[in-house]
Amino acid sequence: MRPATPVSPGGGDHVVRVAAVGDIHLGPGCEGLLRPAFATLPECADVLLLAGDLTRHGTVEEARVVAEEVRDIGVPVVAVLGNHDYHSDQDEEVARTLRSAGVSVLEGEAAVFSVGDHRVGVAGAKGFCGGFAGRSAGAFGEPEMRAWVRVAHVGAERLTAALEELASERCDVRVALTHFAPVPDTLAGEPVEIYPFLGSYLLAEAIDSVGADLAVHGHAHLGTEHGMTAGGVRVRNVAQPVIDRAFALYELPVPAREPA
Repeated sequence: MRPATPVSPGGGDHVVRVAAVGDIHLGPGCEGLLRPAFATLPECADVLLLAGDLTRHGTVEEARVVAEEVRDIGVPVVAVLGNHDYHSDQDEEVARTLRSAGVSVLEGEAAVFSVGDHRVGVAGAKGFCGGFAGRSAGAFGEPEMRAWVRVAHVGAERLTAALEELASERCDVRVALTHFAPVPDTLAGEPVEIYPFLGSYLLAEAIDSVGADLAVHGHAHLGTEHGMTAGGVRVRNVAQPVIDRAFALYELPVPAREPA
């Protein structure tokens, strides 16, 4: 894998360094695969974000491998689960296993950390699919269709609630963390026919309605790293097959505080 190269979404005298990766799909036999790279994080990053699909089939055995890769790496670790992590209907046990290693696993919740004198907030929710403006599913017709679309709305509502929590916490830097994509930009490279299964415009609406400095997601293995919401929030697809390294690095400028 290529070394992680810092990518700055903007300028500023002070920055918060965010490392992020998704779709690592670990399991037995992968022990120690990412640990050497993660061990370097205290030198180059302030927080590590895991954008879902951390396991192959969502088993506790696989989650234990992930937990040991990130245990005591020297920076806070924040995660959302992905669709693979739900496959065996053990998602609560998977989340509990990760939390036992110190990982903040979010689903409609927020985590706030101190980085020097700054407060960094991460709002997390898996999200769901459904499509994008002009090519999205509607809550009409069969109960199965209406239920499917409802899940997408619930995912966006959970992200909105988490972002609103960060707004109330007056964080200096806010990051939205999802598994599913909020914009189609970062899906470029995937077959257009499956875009509705890779993300939802509702997530972007949630991000733009409350605000964030960066949005990070995974899921789209053949997609593109860079995108942007209609409201101007930078979006990054950090699925490991896309970034082709153990993690990507993003430097977020910290706005200057108003004098007291």
